[in-house]
Amino acid sequence: MGTIAVERPVLKGTTGLRRRRVVGSAALVLILLAAAVVSLAVGARALGPGEVWHGLWAGPDADRRLTDIRLIVQTVRVPRTLLAIVAGAALGVGGALIQGYTRNPIADTGLLGVNAGASFAVVSVVAVFGLSNPYQYVWFAFLGAAVAGVVVFGLSSVGRGAGNPLTLALAGQGITVFLAAMTTAVALSDQASLNAFRFWNSGSVAGVGYDVIRPVSVFVGVGLVLALTTLPAVNLLNLGDDVARALGVNIALSRTVGIAAITLLAGAATAACGPIAFLGLMVAHVARYLAGPDYRWLVPYAGLLGAIGLLVCDIAGRLLVRPGELDAGVVVALLGAPFFAVLVWRGKLRNV
Repeated sequence: MGTIAVERPVLKGTTGLRRRRVVGSAALVLILLAAAVVSLAVGARALGPGEVWHGLWAGPDADRRLTDIRLIVQTVRVPRTLLAIVAGAALGVGGALIQGYTRNPIADTGLLGVNAGASFAVVSVVAVFGLSNPYQYVWFAFLGAAVAGVVVFGLSSVGRGAGNPLTLALAGQGITVFLAAMTTAVALSDQASLNAFRFWNSGSVAGVGYDVIRPVSVFVGVGLVLALTTLPAVNLLNLGDDVARALGVNIALSRTVGIAAITLLAGAATAACGPIAFLGLMVAHVARYLAGPDYRWLVPYAGLLGAIGLLVCDIAGRLLVRPGELDAGVVVALLGAPFFAVLVWRGKLRNV
């Protein structure tokens, strides 16, 4: 007797949503590529598309005019563009993850104290060792960010409220305030530390070379891989710890891996660029609006939006006060503060 094939019904709504998400992802990739091209052309000296193309591929034996363009494109704007993409993606993914793990709609990567830890490490090593090159103290900034993240996670894992998202937020805020006070005390007592802190703390993607971008990209890559492995668990954790545990989620392991991913992402980006506030907060909400609450889509969207957002803010900083520049972190803050106010106005804080 032959078998009867049973065809599963196709949910049109689900198929349509998946198609919109795929199309949206492709559109964001194209926007990112367009922004990268604009980033290579915009600056104190504007370059046309042909000049950018020749500058990308010109060799050291080119004529003098092309040599000048090559130096501008290859040694200044390409590293700047790459760092904006890498750091923006890291902060976007980190912001989406921290909101998912804490179930806090206003959480940002700074909640773990990584910004404050990196800042304290920078001023400390400059004061003690007299370091002046960003390549020298970027490693200490990353170490400080990582240590702060581990301390915050450790404090939130002990006591009565162990593992509670509110405990994590309170521990992060306490460490952040303490390290901010220590950073101010060190910076005010040492002029070299104050100068380095003022330069690094503004949040900029300019003036950083490949010697910093390469190792930072490795840490960001590892953080992204860890982040992708936790996405199904984040979806379940947002249903509540009891439900997630009943569905087989190892909550302690999931949170540990998630915090490690966030620390790697935020720590690497902060070490290279300085603290950039609000970016992760903003893009996580925009990604949720575009992709929905499923973190398997929300997090990649947040990464693309973070890269686009930081790159566009860097471009805007070059154009707003020409021939001078505004640091990308300043432009992000100018957009992020009103965005935060809108979240408050719309009542997003009532569940915090």
